Amino acid sequence: MRSILIVQPNSTKSMTDALKPLVDQLGFKDTAYEYFTAPSGPKSINNEDDAAESVKHCLPELEKVLSQHDGFLVACYSKHPLVPILKEQKAIRSGRKAVTGIFEASVSTSLQIIHPDEKFGIVSTGKVWETILSEAVVDFLGTGSDAGKRFAGVETTGLNATDLHDAPPEEVRKRMKDAVKRLLKNGKVGAICLGCAGMAGMDTMVREACVEELGADDGDRVRIVDGVVAGVAWLEGAVRSGF
Repeated sequence: MRSILIVQPNSTKSMTDALKPLVDQLGFKDTAYEYFTAPSGPKSINNEDDAAESVKHCLPELEKVLSQHDGFLVACYSKHPLVPILKEQKAIRSGRKAVTGIFEASVSTSLQIIHPDEKFGIVSTGKVWETILSEAVVDFLGTGSDAGKRFAGVETTGLNATDLHDAPPEEVRKRMKDAVKRLLKNGKVGAICLGCAGMAGMDTMVREACVEELGADDGDRVRIVDGVVAGVAWLEGAVRSGF
């Protein structure tokens, strides 16, 4: 049986557990999914320094299990250094194993599902991510790309990843919806990426904001892209096809 490991590089296990229902509902019964939570290190990855620090805590343990899986999904919404580091591991290269991050998967998916006259955008957590993720999109699309024509930018809630589950639900809902509505003012937005693994399952409040801002018909047309779902779907295809 095929096996895919979902790597949650911060050390908050409840965030890992919140990803499991999303994966289960996809119904890929012929693949075994296993989950990895950083054994120590940052509880929430709130900036690039946290991301770099998390590698130190994850990599020694991951190196022990690379041969046991066919694909790997790094479930942190950032240009996480663990993605290229894993791709360079001997067990990954020699075994032609698939690796992606939820950021990369969601951006790729968005570009394929929006129409030529539409843009995609990202809703994330702390304000620091507005610059980090905007630069990451430009880097991912490549030198010479005209990102402004396809990318509506990043809007943030001001909450970190753990706040999304620990803060009062109505406060989370308000901040999420406010961020979505700001994003929708940045052009014709056809897809919105949930820019944090901690936003898993929060697509309902994003949809509510789209309908409130654009009306029922246009609000329902906006695609909501969960990076975990996009990443698992891509890995399934890559592993099955031998890419």
